[in-house]
Amino acid sequence: MICHPNAKINLGLNVTERRPDGYHNLETVFYPIPLCDTLQFSTDAGTDSHRPEGIFPNGIPVQEHSTEDYTFRSGGIDIDCPPEQNLLIKGLRLIREHYALPHLYISLHKQIPSGAGLGGGSSDAAHTMKSLNQMFNLGLSDNELEERVTGLGADCPFFVRNRPVFATGIGNIFTPIGLSLSGWHLVLVKPDIFVSTKEAYARISPRRPETPITDIIRRPVEEWKDLLTNDFEEGVFALHPEIADIKARLYDREAAYASMSGSGSSVFGLFRTVPEETDMRRLFPGSFYFQALL
Repeated sequence: MICHPNAKINLGLNVTERRPDGYHNLETVFYPIPLCDTLQFSTDAGTDSHRPEGIFPNGIPVQEHSTEDYTFRSGGIDIDCPPEQNLLIKGLRLIREHYALPHLYISLHKQIPSGAGLGGGSSDAAHTMKSLNQMFNLGLSDNELEERVTGLGADCPFFVRNRPVFATGIGNIFTPIGLSLSGWHLVLVKPDIFVSTKEAYARISPRRPETPITDIIRRPVEEWKDLLTNDFEEGVFALHPEIADIKARLYDREAAYASMSGSGSSVFGLFRTVPEETDMRRLFPGSFYFQALL
């Protein structure tokens, strides 16, 4: 079985209050985008489709990690944790707590950068549980999958249904919204900069916004620039002016709206007309670059 775990972007992000448990309440919109990893599951190590050349582009290094329960192969963008700490392996363990599964051969071609505010690891975990549910006919409903994957991260349940939502709480309470960016062109840039989520929150002064995000997103995208804000930007931009510069360059190239996603370090722009990709890439040397029609 092959699936394609996708990334998400945040449209607006307001940190509204600090909770007694030390976490923060926030409000944001999660929106799925077509930047995807490739994830494959098999019970047979010898199938042609599962061999590294089956899903990995020719010539890329592939690492392998084996245990009694699984064999995990990964290639592509570096993963910033040991295999046993990978969220998709944690998702596998959650399923194994209640269901007997055979030894699994798992391959991951990583194409969503880590530490970018894009939810790549969370998506891998959710899609792992969804795929195993389908592959072994476990009969878990979407509600049950959401409940089980919640413990792996606040945004993990979003990727079960994979539709635009207004997220509140710590980013784990979802309300579906009727928002479509179909026809808009997305440009996504992730510099080679790591932004610590803990450090980003330390520079936040929680406050409630004057205008709710749910009101702003009903307005035309062209009006979002001065209304739809990400509270993390001020502190992160002060620490990393290079990230602020990416946002400014996207606006210079006539983005209708540009923002950092989550606590960074990726920045995206929405364009009404398709940007010239070669020209755009030259603006961001050394950065991860992705462009797509939504």
